[in-house]
Amino acid sequence: MGNYFGTDGVRGEYGKNLNFDLAFSVGNALTQIKKSPKVVVGHDTRLSADAITLALSGGVVEGGGDVTLVGTIPTAGISYLTEKFQFDYGVIITASHNPPEYNGIKVFDSTGRKLSDSQEDFLENFFESTHHCTQIGHFYFQPNLAEDYCRHLKESVEADLSGLCVCLDASNGASYKIAPSVFKSLGAKVLKVACKPDGAHINTNCGSLHIENLVKAIKKSGAQLGFAFDGDADRVIAASCDGTIFDGDKLLYILANYFKANGCLYANSVVGTSHTNSGIMVGLNRNKINLIRTDIGDKYVIEAMEKMNLVLGGEQSGHIIIRKYAQTGDGILTALKICEIIKKTGKTLGELFDAKLLSQANINMVVKDKIKVINNENLTNLINKIVSEISPAGRVLVRASGTEDKVRIMVEHPSLSTATTLAKQIQDLIEKI
Repeated sequence: MGNYFGTDGVRGEYGKNLNFDLAFSVGNALTQIKKSPKVVVGHDTRLSADAITLALSGGVVEGGGDVTLVGTIPTAGISYLTEKFQFDYGVIITASHNPPEYNGIKVFDSTGRKLSDSQEDFLENFFESTHHCTQIGHFYFQPNLAEDYCRHLKESVEADLSGLCVCLDASNGASYKIAPSVFKSLGAKVLKVACKPDGAHINTNCGSLHIENLVKAIKKSGAQLGFAFDGDADRVIAASCDGTIFDGDKLLYILANYFKANGCLYANSVVGTSHTNSGIMVGLNRNKINLIRTDIGDKYVIEAMEKMNLVLGGEQSGHIIIRKYAQTGDGILTALKICEIIKKTGKTLGELFDAKLLSQANINMVVKDKIKVINNENLTNLINKIVSEISPAGRVLVRASGTEDKVRIMVEHPSLSTATTLAKQIQDLIEKI
C-alpha cells in the first residue's frame, strides 16, 4: 500500500485526511500517466460527494482530460460503464460501508478493473505535481448512462422474478433507486428499507452492517427474503423469511454449488479469503469444489480469479464477484442471481445452504496506531500461543483494517464460548498496548 491508497482506494474523513486538494491531485495525476484521458465519474449519496467530484473533475480537466459525470450510481456501475464505453478510467466517489463523514476515491482502468497495488503506487508519484495543459479538457453530465447499467443487470438474470416478494435495504446509498427499479422490472414485488438519497445517514443503522433492520422489515411484511447493500452496493447480505442471515460466505456457497450443477464453474474452484469460514471449505470440498484463499480485500480475490481464470469469488463481508457479468463486486447482481436460483430450483435460502459452519468470534477495535499494534511483540506471542492451543480445530486472524483505524480480531473454533474467550484475551492485550 502507498501513502494514500489503502486496500480499496483512497479513503478518509472528509476535511481531514481526505480533502479538496487531494481529490484534485488524484484527477490530475491521471492526466500525467495518460495524455488527454477520458474519465467517467460517479458517486454515492454522501454530503461530501459534490465537493470531491468537482475537485477530482477539475484536476482531470486542468490536465487536458475529459470528464463524463453520471451522478449517483453503485461502484459496479462505474466499472461496467468504463469497460463498455471504452473510457480510459472510471472513478467512483464513495467510502463504501464507512460512516457518513468518510468518503473515498476508487479508480478503475479501461477494462473496468480496480487499479493494482503497483498501479496505485505509480499514480501516487504524481500527486505532488500538477499538470497544466494548454488545451484544457471538457466536462459532461450524462446521468442517462446509468440506464445502460440497469439494462445490463436485467439482461444478466435468466428468470422471471414474478411471485417473489423481496425487501431491499439500500443503506440510503448508491443503490437507493436502481435496485428497487431493476427488481420491479423483473416482476418482483419490492418493499423498500432505507431507500432514500440521504447522504447524512448513509450506512447509519441500516444496510449490510446493520442487517437487524432488514430482518425486522422482512418479518413485519411477510416478504420471502431480503437483501441489504452497503453505501456503494458492492456488498450484499441476505436474510430469509425466518430472519436467518446469509453473509457473503453463505451466498458464495450457494452460487458455487448452483454454478457447478449447471456446468459453469471453471475448474470446480472458487476464491475466498483468509476470513472465509472453514465450514464453507469443508462443505464445498464435500461437493468436490475447491476453495482458494487470498488476503482480505476484494481486489485480491479478483486478482486470484483472473490469474487462474476462475468465474466466482467472494468475501464474508458480502463482496461477491461473478466474472461472467462483472469485473468487481456487485451486490445488486449477486442478489438478482440468488433470486434466479430460488426461482429455478424452487428452493428457499435455507434449503440451498447445507454447510455446517464453525463458530467465529469477531471483534473490531478502534486504535490510534494500527501498525504499531499489529507489530507488537507481546501480541505476536499471544497469537502464536493461542494458535498452538487450538490448531488444527481452530484458527486465529488479527489484522489491521485497510480502510479504517481499526484492528480486526477473528477467532474460529467449533465452540463459540472458546472462540469468544480467546478473542477477548486478544482484545484485552490490544487495549493495554
